[in-house]
Amino acid sequence: MAKVPNVLSAAVPAALTAASGLVGGYGVARWSGRRELGGAVLAVAGAGAAAQWHRRSGAATAAALTGLYVAAFGASHPLAKKIGAWPSVFAVTGVVAAASTVATALAVRRTR
Repeated sequence: MAKVPNVLSAAVPAALTAASGLVGGYGVARWSGRRELGGAVLAVAGAGAAAQWHRRSGAATAAALTGLYVAAFGASHPLAKKIGAWPSVFAVTGVVAAASTVATALAVRRTR
């Protein structure tokens, strides 16, 4: 019987890194009262996710997902005025994590 590759196992780490940056960045900023600390968490996790996306999916996909990560951070602010801070953070995090998982899984699948 042929072994079926699990493309999701290769895609999950970058999605988790990005999600931890968005959720963790907001959490650190909120609980510490220091926005710059939250920004540092956001930036470090974003750089880590970008490196993972680049390794797994190539430069173009990494650039697109990094752009989405930054846009999600920006979009969470006006969205928070409509639905609340934590729901906004979770909503944009879900979008980024889903896009990361799909893009990375497709790239892994193409290389196998």
